[in-house]
Amino acid sequence: MKLFYRLINILLVTFAVNASPLLWQCGAKPIIWIVAYFFITAYLILFNVFPVLGKYPAFRLRVLDGGAELLLVFFISCCLSIPVMVWAVMELLAGRFEIFGFIVYCVLLIAGEAVIFWNGMIRVYCTSVQLGIRLRVLGVVFGFVPIANLVMLLIIYRKVKSESRFEIYRAELDNKRADQKICATKYPILLVHGVFFRDSKLLNYWGRIPAALQKNGAVIYYGEQQSAASVENTAKELARRIESIVTDTGCDKLNIIAHSKGGLDSRYAISLLGSAKYVASLTTINTPHRGCIFAEHLLGAAGDKLTNTVSGTYNFAFGKLGDPDPDFLAAVGDLTNTSCARLNEIAPNAEGVYYQSVGSVAKNSRGGRFPINISYPIVKKYDGDNDGLVALDSAKWGESFTPLYPKGRRGITHADMIDLNREDIKGFDVREFYIQLVAGLKDMGF
Repeated sequence: MKLFYRLINILLVTFAVNASPLLWQCGAKPIIWIVAYFFITAYLILFNVFPVLGKYPAFRLRVLDGGAELLLVFFISCCLSIPVMVWAVMELLAGRFEIFGFIVYCVLLIAGEAVIFWNGMIRVYCTSVQLGIRLRVLGVVFGFVPIANLVMLLIIYRKVKSESRFEIYRAELDNKRADQKICATKYPILLVHGVFFRDSKLLNYWGRIPAALQKNGAVIYYGEQQSAASVENTAKELARRIESIVTDTGCDKLNIIAHSKGGLDSRYAISLLGSAKYVASLTTINTPHRGCIFAEHLLGAAGDKLTNTVSGTYNFAFGKLGDPDPDFLAAVGDLTNTSCARLNEIAPNAEGVYYQSVGSVAKNSRGGRFPINISYPIVKKYDGDNDGLVALDSAKWGESFTPLYPKGRRGITHADMIDLNREDIKGFDVREFYIQLVAGLKDMGF
């Protein structure tokens, strides 16, 4: 049905924007022109309002998919209009087409296609997540460059069409299993962020993951520890947060899912600060349990002057943003091999707490954004297979370890594992990964 509707729209749009020379060639009378352009105008308005038919799981997806459809119809109808334009020019040069009529034709052609194009671009620019800033900027830069603008148009179309299909699939999947509540664990989920970030409602550290978990029945809380401090100090904040949630809600225990340094903070709180009685399970995501040779090398190579400057700037900025006692150097220092080896000695796994871990592998520096695209080859040199920051071997901890080796040329980076960039990665659905992870906790009785 959708394919048929698209074909009809392509043919009707092509006829609509080329009606002037076609009606002229047929020798249509004035009344035919009036009637024809009345219906043409009505159709173009209707198509621009309803470029797609059918039910959509969300209004954003209807707008996004409609924008992609408008761009496709624009592109194809423009290509089909080229022979008509060539014919009209030849008729004009041969003196069989009046100059005034040719000008009217050009104006109507450009105006009709422009409305469809800009409607489509506004729709996708306003609703697409996957386009990102780079493609949006490139679309503007090359928008008026012949040939290059058509290439960019096709790139943008493929990107947003892929996004709309995937998001529709995900929404339909969640709706189909909504009654199952597969993520409704016995104990709530506590998401613990990593270093240099804070929990924010405006820009969620975990991207689209919390909403996906909640759609499937999970109850979510956040660690809310400060962005950068020693493992000991952030663990103290985390321990207070854990006890507060359990006391206020009466949930008895929590399932902790912690990313990066958050996993070290959580282990410290569980093993050394009495939080074990409040924790049913700890799942660490790309946590450097055995440290990062890269971090040790970085501190040694940077020199005291540079590290003190960076540390002072960071501490001042995040102090203003609300961190009670930010300590950049202590945070980075606790990620070194030496510090993590010390932590592993004094903080063994607590009895009664289920420990599991996840690690991922990036395949090249092109897969990550700054600074991961810069750090990846350095970490690769010192630590081997890694996610751009943490070695796969270092991420292994607990009774179960899940290494992620995705297909394709890109791999999965440290940031991808928390959906930080809200990027759909071919071969790895980060939201579904967490849904199945939490569903597994539910199946184990946690």
